[in-house]
Amino acid sequence: MLLTEPLWVKNFRHALIRMESFMAGASLLLLLSMVFGQVLARNFFHSGIPNADILSRYMVLYVAFFGAVLAVERNKHIRIDVVAACMKPERMRLLHPPLYLISSALCGIMTWAAIRFWYDDWQYIAEHERWTSILALITPLGFFLLSLHFLLGGLFSPRKDNGEP
Repeated sequence: MLLTEPLWVKNFRHALIRMESFMAGASLLLLLSMVFGQVLARNFFHSGIPNADILSRYMVLYVAFFGAVLAVERNKHIRIDVVAACMKPERMRLLHPPLYLISSALCGIMTWAAIRFWYDDWQYIAEHERWTSILALITPLGFFLLSLHFLLGGLFSPRKDNGEP
């Protein structure tokens, strides 16, 4: 039996979704602007924006992680389970919470691994490249947010496709 979502959890989820939506949109806008600016600079000025290639790689990660978190929250993520297509909707509703809790645990493990990887990178990166290591914090943060959303989705009633409970 799923728990009823308390008001503070609903408010927390709403605030989290607003922040994640803003970050996804801002990251996408920055990515597109930077790539467009880089193309213009290379074609018309035979120059380029310094470190734009590195920054654009990280912006792709930001867009991907925040987009994935929003997809999980709205129950629109990609499913690769063939068995679910053959099951009745009532059965799938029963399987939803344990599958989300397992996904939360796996994303939690990935969070821990990403933190350890990031810390190693932070210790051994050159001083003038530390800014790239700070940008790389999106990986543990993204996996943590995925784990959190899967946990909330597993504990409380599933949200409908439009994002409403």
